[in-house]
Amino acid sequence: MIQAADSSQVIDRQVVERIVRRVLLSQMGLEAASGDERPELVVSISARHVHLTDEHVETLFGKGHRLTPEKPLYQDGFFAAKETVMIVGPRRRMLPTVRILGPTRSYSQVELALTDAISLGIDAPVRHSGDIEGTPGCVLVGPAGAVELSQGVIRAARHVHMNIRDAEAFGVANGDTMNLRVRSPLCSVLFEDLLVRADETSKLEVHIDTDEGNACNLDAATHVELVRPGSPCRCRRQA
Repeated sequence: MIQAADSSQVIDRQVVERIVRRVLLSQMGLEAASGDERPELVVSISARHVHLTDEHVETLFGKGHRLTPEKPLYQDGFFAAKETVMIVGPRRRMLPTVRILGPTRSYSQVELALTDAISLGIDAPVRHSGDIEGTPGCVLVGPAGAVELSQGVIRAARHVHMNIRDAEAFGVANGDTMNLRVRSPLCSVLFEDLLVRADETSKLEVHIDTDEGNACNLDAATHVELVRPGSPCRCRRQA
């Protein structure tokens, strides 16, 4: 007979991941120093994408339509949807197939790199996600209709997701800033002013846009390092 698990005995997923990581490192002869349980640093290029409200999903894809998950993202609960939209800027400049990310939000937002914004003829400011007051808008076109956004087009500011335990290890808090050092052949770059987004569940992951990823040749990077300004506390990933 299967008995219900005692909720007090449920092991935190982050704890399980760290235990598994230590076991694997030990088996590979790469066991970390005592007390060093910092997770591997993941640096992801966040390509142009769109966030939508439920209302705008229905306008663009038909009444009752819901986003269809196609690929899970690194952060639990988030996904790239099968659905795409066309973004139309001033003078009918357009990007034809821009991916929608889910789940839906309480506001619609378009995140572009600088070159995307120039291509569309939109003067998109650098903003943190959700800070869309006073930003330019655009037109989104789907198979069932179109949505004209009065605001919501931004160049997403670089940032790092982490959980509260990671933040404590780095000596930072939600809303602080950190630096990212990327070493690549002839393209090494130091990115400053990464906003720390710390909560109870996030995994350690840096988001930069496509222009930034190309500038540092991230695909060929041999070393990435997350550093708190003025402190030796750091997390690195060696290629």
